[in-house]
Amino acid sequence: MNRRIFATVVFTCLCGKTALTQNPLSIPESSPATPVQGGSPKLAQSKEGGGFLGKDIPSFDPGSEVMAWDGKIWNVQDQRVFRARFEKYLNSEEETGEDAKKYRDRMKTMLDLLSPAKASKENFRKAWAILPQASEYEPDAGLCNSLDDAIYGVLMAQREVTKIDDQNRTLAQRKDTLEWNSRFAADSGLLGPAPKNPAAAEQWNKEQALKRDMKMQPLLTELGEVNASIAGNRVKKEALRLQAKIEFQVLIAQLFLQRRFEHVLLANRFYRTLFGDGDSQLRVADDYAANQSDKNKESFGDISKLPKTIGQLDALANEAIRDVREGVEAFSFLLEKNELKSASERLSEAFVVGEYLPEIRLLPRTKKRQVIEFTQKSNQLLSSLEVKDYERAAALVRELESISRDFDSAKPMAAIETARTVSALHLAKARAAASSGDRTTLENELRSATEIWPRNPALAEVSGAIFSQTDVQQQALNDFDRLYAQKNFRQIYEDKVRFIAATALDRVKQEKLKQVLDQVQLAEAALLRAAELAKRGDSAGAWESVERGFSDYPDDPKLNQARAEFTTKAAEFVRSIRTAQEMERKQQWGSSLAWYLQAQEDYASSEIAQEGILRLSSKIMEP
Repeated sequence: MNRRIFATVVFTCLCGKTALTQNPLSIPESSPATPVQGGSPKLAQSKEGGGFLGKDIPSFDPGSEVMAWDGKIWNVQDQRVFRARFEKYLNSEEETGEDAKKYRDRMKTMLDLLSPAKASKENFRKAWAILPQASEYEPDAGLCNSLDDAIYGVLMAQREVTKIDDQNRTLAQRKDTLEWNSRFAADSGLLGPAPKNPAAAEQWNKEQALKRDMKMQPLLTELGEVNASIAGNRVKKEALRLQAKIEFQVLIAQLFLQRRFEHVLLANRFYRTLFGDGDSQLRVADDYAANQSDKNKESFGDISKLPKTIGQLDALANEAIRDVREGVEAFSFLLEKNELKSASERLSEAFVVGEYLPEIRLLPRTKKRQVIEFTQKSNQLLSSLEVKDYERAAALVRELESISRDFDSAKPMAAIETARTVSALHLAKARAAASSGDRTTLENELRSATEIWPRNPALAEVSGAIFSQTDVQQQALNDFDRLYAQKNFRQIYEDKVRFIAATALDRVKQEKLKQVLDQVQLAEAALLRAAELAKRGDSAGAWESVERGFSDYPDDPKLNQARAEFTTKAAEFVRSIRTAQEMERKQQWGSSLAWYLQAQEDYASSEIAQEGILRLSSKIMEP
């Protein structure tokens, strides 16, 4: 089995059409799409032509745990959607209830009844009758019902084929009768002797031929119609058979892309029972996908990349189940050894492949909770390094080392110690500049030290000592009070180095400054995201990023300017959002929901629209 192709398919399905979100720590700021060291060179290659998720098909390298997509490389473990989904699973209860047990028993019973050694019409009917019962289990998501409907559709098509065969047999009998009547009419003798006169004889022959033709013409006309009906019925019968196969194969392919591997095995066995002609070619890739519109291909995916036979899908599903089972066994073993880092990685690998398999769903929450502490602290460590809070990062490294035997602290500690050293060097230069009265160098060195380590405790100490003997600090405090009263937070942010030093000894103003910097940093983050999305041509996403920042900081001039710019570029989407919000304020829930749905149709990745739909759906469903 080609594990790279298989992992590509399942990871693509997991993330859907959501844009991949890479942790900034994994990519240097100067290069937003730097290849990961040790990754396969093939991952960085971009194919010409459009794929269903960008310029090329995403490919996953299990060896380096990186995903290549649209000319960029991402680390799977840093993917925000995956992290959120994985943490939700770690906190969920194991599915060991009575309903879950009945569901798994029913799935095993159906697979057993449809096994090649027990295949029969009676067992097929028994297995089919279990499908609606299995669909009652909520986590099944109605997939057994979908399979039930697909089977019913195939049986209806087969019934129609039987009717066509009956019609053709009746038409064949009529054809034989018409052919016999036509031969009899053609072979009928002349009515009386022909005249001896040559001219009269010729006229007489013509009259006899005309009479014979008049007898045969209706027979020949009806015979042609019968032959055309038989040929048309044959074409219709083959079309019905092929369409039934394709529709069933579409369902199997969809189940595979959804990683419902047990359903894939069950659907394959139903398929082989329903279509006993031995034809296992997966026609959905060529015969179905080729006839779909570009919009349908975008929503369903490029299924032409799937294997070419039903047997291959069956083998891939079995291999996925085996791989997940081994991953869970490895997780349990590593957990016993207190190697939480490797254990969390093995479990996340098994989860991304077989999220819905019993081996994953039955894992006790007590075991999963041992991993979640490590996972959460690892994510907190990434966030601390991202915001350059090295004191907290160092504390988290020590905690991770204490709870996990295999945690490698070399890389994070190297980053932390390097930042501390460089920040200390800049502070030393700042002291020297203050002693010599070099105001420009002083400000530059303080700015550099702040940018490297904004929360450095020594920064406040050094800054306080530098400004204690001058009126610079008081002037800075006066400027800060004036700008704060004017709500000119942008100017405070632009001159933050001076104000950080000036407020070092004033805890009240220091807290105010922290709030201002945090607020403007959120606005800056929104502007950066908007700029990145705008570069990709995603004007609606850029507007939404700016809009969220604007709701937190409506007085920021840069946000206002960007908001106006992107409003014109995504006018239809913005109009839908604002109309929905206005209707919601008027408590016109139905109209507001309709506009939110329109906004989601305009921009499928809209978080504002999705939140509005969920919020209004809850209100509408309230008794």
